[in-house]
Parts: sequence; C-alpha cells; structure tokens
Amino acid sequence: MRYCINCCIHLLPNDLHRQCFRCRGPNHNNQKCPVCKGESKIPLYADSKQMKLLAVLEVRTDHSESWNGFFCLRKGKLCSLIFGLIIMTLVMASYILTGAKHGLLLIQSPFHYGAFTSNPSLMDNESLSDMKDHYQPSKMNISYVKDYPSIKLIIDTITSKIEFITRQRPDLEELRKQEPHMFSVIPNKFLPNSKNPCWYEEYRGNTTTDPYATNSYALYSKRFRTIFDYLRKVFWNHLYHYKDKHYRLRCLPHFYIIGQPKCGTTDLYDRLRLHPDVRFSAIKEPHWWTRKRFGIIRLRDGFHDRYPVEDYLDLFDLAAHQIQGVLQSEAAKEHGKMNNIIIGEASASTMWDNNAWIFFYDNSTEGEPPFLIQDFIHAFQPNAKLIIMLRDPVERLYSDYLYFASANKSAEDFHEKVAESLQLFENCMLDYSLRACVYNNTLNNAMPVRLQVGLYVVYLLDWLTVFDKDQILVLRLEDHASNVKYTMHMVFQFLDLGPLSEKQEALITKSPASNTRRPEDRSLGPMLPTTKAILRDFYRPFNTKLAQVLFDDAFLWKRT
Repeated sequence: MRYCINCCIHLLPNDLHRQCFRCRGPNHNNQKCPVCKGESKIPLYADSKQMKLLAVLEVRTDHSESWNGFFCLRKGKLCSLIFGLIIMTLVMASYILTGAKHGLLLIQSPFHYGAFTSNPSLMDNESLSDMKDHYQPSKMNISYVKDYPSIKLIIDTITSKIEFITRQRPDLEELRKQEPHMFSVIPNKFLPNSKNPCWYEEYRGNTTTDPYATNSYALYSKRFRTIFDYLRKVFWNHLYHYKDKHYRLRCLPHFYIIGQPKCGTTDLYDRLRLHPDVRFSAIKEPHWWTRKRFGIIRLRDGFHDRYPVEDYLDLFDLAAHQIQGVLQSEAAKEHGKMNNIIIGEASASTMWDNNAWIFFYDNSTEGEPPFLIQDFIHAFQPNAKLIIMLRDPVERLYSDYLYFASANKSAEDFHEKVAESLQLFENCMLDYSLRACVYNNTLNNAMPVRLQVGLYVVYLLDWLTVFDKDQILVLRLEDHASNVKYTMHMVFQFLDLGPLSEKQEALITKSPASNTRRPEDRSLGPMLPTTKAILRDFYRPFNTKLAQVLFDDAFLWKRT
C-alpha cells in the first residue's frame, strides 16, 4: 500500500495523486522538486507485512480541499433554501386561491370585486370571461360573513336606491337602423286566414339545393341534425307552386313563454304541446332573440357568427307544413276555413336576458340599454301573446343554484355566494340606476348566483312599455303545482284555444310534472334559515311592487 503523508489519501498502484504536488511516485526527489524543496517529510511506503517501525507522521491538511468542501456545503444549503421558498410560495398561493373561493381568508382577497364600469369602449374588445376585470376591490369583503345584521346593512342600502322609472320606448325607425336585415325578411302584414302569423316567401332554389345547408342550429348542434334531415326530405313537397314560381310558408310564433328559468316553464311547455291546436318550434328553447342573433352560443365561450333570422324561421317549418296543409285544403279554398293551429316558443331567457346589448348598441344612456328584446318582437308582432311563469324568487334562486352549480354544492356555499352577489349588486346601485344594474352584463357575469333573474317586476314593467297588459298572462308556479287543471284552463282561455274532450284534457292535466329537482340535489336539503331571511329582505320591495302592478297579493309570497 501507498499513502500520501500530506493529505492521508489511500493511493492505488501507479496512482500519482497528481492533485497533490508533493506526491510524484517512488522516484520523486524532494530536493529537486521546486514544490517540495526544503521539506523534510518523505512518503511512507508500506506493504502487507506487519510493520515493525513506529513513525510519527505529520499530516497537513490541504486548504484547497477544505474550501472546496465548504463551498459544496454552502451550495447545498442554498439549493435547500431556494427549494423551501418555492414550496412556501406554492402553499401560500394555494391558500389564497382556496380561501378566496370559500371565504376563509383572514385578510381581504383580491379576487372579490366591487364597483364596475359600464364604459362600452372598455368592454368591446374583451371576452365575456374577462368581464370581472372591471371590478375594483370592494371596501368590505363579507363573502364569508354569516352575520345577518351585517348583510342587512347592504340590503338596506340597495333598498334605499330602488327607483322604478319608466323607460323611453324607441321609435320604429331607430329599430330599423339597428336590424335592417331582419326588417327586410319579416313582412309587416301576415296571411288574413291564419290565426298564426305566417306569410309566403319566394324560394329561388332548385330540387338539388339544400335549404338548410347553412342553418347554424344544424351546424352547431348534433342533436338537431335528425330534425333537419327529415325537413330536407319533405321540403320540396311542401312548396306552393304559383305561376312558375315556388313559395314556402314562413311563420313566427303566435305566443311566447318568456320566463322565468326554474319557474315551471318546461312543465307548461310539455303540457301545452299536447293540445291538438298547438305546435312549438323544433327546439324548445332557441334563445334566438336574446343570444343566438348576437352570436352567443354559450356565454363562457364568447361570440360566434350571428344566427340570421332565416335560421330562426327554419325552426318553425314543421309547424308551417301543417298550417299549409290546412290553408291548401278544399274546405279552406271553398269555404274560407280559418287556420286555428298556433305556434309557440318557450325560451325562458326572453323576458330577462338583454346582456348582449352593450356589445351592439353603443348609444346607451347612463348605462341603460337603448333597445330591448321586446322592442323588436313588438315591431314585428304587435299582437303577440306572452306567458310568464313565476315562483317565489327566494326558492327560485336556490333551485337555480342547485341546477347550474357544478361542484361543492351545499347550503353554506350557497349562503356565501348570495352574500358576495349582494355586495356586488350594492356596489352597482351606489353609482347606477336599477335598470342599468339589472341589464349590466359585467355585473351579471360577476355575481356567483343570478340574483337579478328574481327581480320580476323590473322586467315586467319594461315589457308593459310596449305590450298591453291583456297580452301578458302571469302565472305562479305554486298555483300551477297545486291545481294544474285550473292554470291550464287559464292558459287555454288566454290563447283562445278550442274545447277539449275529457280524454284530451286528462292527458294534459294528469301527466307527471316535468323537470323536477334531481334526487342528488334534494339530498342537500333546504337553504340555511339565515340565507332565507336575507333573501326575503332583498326581494321584498320588488315583490311588493309586483303585487301592486298585478293587483294580486299572492305575488308577495308571504306564505311560502
């Protein structure tokens, strides 16, 4: 064996240990080596035999090796420190995001939003998912506070700002400027021998032309392709031929079920379509007036190509074929028989959803929309009939939450979302009118729950600015659930439908309810009593005004 007496390292055979200048092998001469000159120490050689000599060896530590070890140690500590800081940052970020979502932060979260701006120039170039960026941090974050008195102060502020001001109705020429294509397609007069608004439109295609090739409903939804496949097969058979020209019958709905969501509109739709004189659009809820004509398929996905009015009219072709059958029958030709088939449309967003206006109508006044859905419907159909189904807005909101929330549903989570939504609504009301806040897309997308949908009287008053009161039938879900036969008779009378046989009436009134609460949502139980008390206080002034407008105290919902 061979050792270096300078650094006590075990040397292998033929290893010169070159990092140590004092080890140069067996022929190394200390006197001649400039590095080792003057040193008295010599390498010690030992073999495997037992050593008989004792020697005192002076071992010197190589300082360069010590510093290398020191720097390695420092690098290890530095890496550990950086790694620890990264872990701590991730933990804190997770805490902030989770705390902000569930209201567990001990400090104000930057993810809660306060006052907003309705400046269209700021919003035109943004996607709908970015709307919350307009909100500034609120002065007091109460999304986690379950203290009734604290939230009551917010409700009192909102109540003090409520003013029901009649809106200014736009004139017809202003509407024409906004939607020139729509006015070029829909005529201002309809067939006199049809109860439903219909007209003939010249068809310039040939037998090989696909009339539904560009229909957006067929292109964007696989569910409806079967319907359009059938329409393609029978389309040519239903054209009206006159003087070498071809005409197709076009129709609009005679009546609209305009709202509200989670108030029983689906059940009403399912029962009404069983009536022999009632037809509906091929799709229950086209949402054309409120969304599709603006290019909105899903709010979270932003805008797509706008659906033209022709795509909407295509949805009534099945019903139009049946109406045409009546109009072309011998009885109609000889005796002037009237068509009594009527078409309905049941988009539950029609009454309240005007969120897209700010992206298309920029001449707003103090944040209020200059044009609403009802302005255009009335321009084309001044005699249209409207059906509204309402329920206790407190229960409606909880049902809405259970239906649309995707995860972590609970009574506690609902309470927190209600508190946060109230705070956002209050921030808006401090600077803007009630109508501006109700129709503000930014606010509506920021609120975790749709408080505004339950402000029924705000929407109803705006519909009454263009339609007469006798053109609108307002029902309560509570009455419908307790006495289906009574409410259906009210609807039949309102639509002036013919009498039914006992068998037909039984089929309509005794069928089970549609779109009821899912079993997994029922297991969550009712909302917290505190939440219910808060919402009762919030909706009370709106319910009071609604009862006054309808002359019916049942719309106070005191007993529910």
